[in-house]
Amino acid sequence: MEKETRNRIQRATQAARELLEHEYAEQLEGVFDIRLDGTVESEPGEHLDPAQRVLRRKLVTAIEHQQASGMKMADAVSAHLREAAFTTLNRFVALKMLEARELVQECISRGDQSAGFKEFAGLAPGLVQLSDHGYRIYIESLFDEIGREVRVLFDRRDPVSLLWPRRQTLVDLLGVLNSTELDSVWAEDETIGWVYQYFNSDEERKQMRAESQAPRNSRELAVRNQFFTPRYVVQFLADNTLGRIWYEMRQGDTQLRDLDYLVRNTDESFLSEGQIPPRSEGGDGSSGETDASEPILVPFRAKKDPRDIRVLDPACGSGHFLLYAFDLLQTIYCEAWEDESSPESEVTARTLRQDYPDIGSLSAAVPSLILRHNLHGIDIDTRAAQIAALAMWMRAQRGFKDSGTARGDRPAIQK
Repeated sequence: MEKETRNRIQRATQAARELLEHEYAEQLEGVFDIRLDGTVESEPGEHLDPAQRVLRRKLVTAIEHQQASGMKMADAVSAHLREAAFTTLNRFVALKMLEARELVQECISRGDQSAGFKEFAGLAPGLVQLSDHGYRIYIESLFDEIGREVRVLFDRRDPVSLLWPRRQTLVDLLGVLNSTELDSVWAEDETIGWVYQYFNSDEERKQMRAESQAPRNSRELAVRNQFFTPRYVVQFLADNTLGRIWYEMRQGDTQLRDLDYLVRNTDESFLSEGQIPPRSEGGDGSSGETDASEPILVPFRAKKDPRDIRVLDPACGSGHFLLYAFDLLQTIYCEAWEDESSPESEVTARTLRQDYPDIGSLSAAVPSLILRHNLHGIDIDTRAAQIAALAMWMRAQRGFKDSGTARGDRPAIQK
């Protein structure tokens, strides 16, 4: 992605964050008597209706839960406000990206004039009596639908889901996301990763480093060490781990031999099972010298069913490595299915060809197989897990679309 495009995403992300944090701060203080300095009135104000009283109780409980982890009350209020803004932004960005992939009807691009909302409102005409004509109910119904498969981001039971932007803020937020200068970014897989990257400003990082040489909590650790890995680094590392392992299992007979960054020698010789490489004439071979005229011997590596291969990114961030590994695994599954000597899976005790008798059934299953069996990511920042889960789910949906699998025939991805 070009720098100017990234700059546009950065400006939009910071503008959206400012909108949402200001909105939620006003709601906490002006409606629910929860002050930014950490002061919380012991009793709800008389101005609150019964539903707002319940909401206030949930907000106070969520903030006190964060305080119990060792935060000052003011810091706990600030953390809740920030996480609520971040989650709201992520969800609306997600819907924009899903629109671009035709995975949801138009729902964000024209706000309450979007085709999807008009159809929804037509089925429930009573919604017109609500102040927003039911637009919030419609958007939250989409969250619930997608949340069946991407719960970590769209689960409305999460306390950060308690607040919702009021009418003018929502209009302003949609104005930011629907800016024509962002039209080209929503179809790009890495856009959501840049939103994650740019939610925290450079000024915020500089302030953290000025106040303390070392991170003071898990959030600072995540923010201060946040780094969006360049594509070529992702390719080099994945090509020479996952790609290299499959290359050795197939003894070079794989499309992955042509990966851009795979390190291999033209004179490699693959050893057979049980074959021991000869000892060099120099005794124990500890000199480190090699004869350039001799082939490079590659130790035997037994084949595996792809469902038994595990890829773990221990600091997954927005899932950049996992997205690229997904691409490699698609090739790996196809090659394993075509290989009559491919072993049985430890998972099913059957080969891929036995479980999927034709290439069409395999292609339709591969996206869910990859997410179910192969790819795993963890991160100290739970917000990163939100982003990575969404990115992987969208990548799987693209895989289904490429294979010609209709929406109704796609297996649910619940992991």
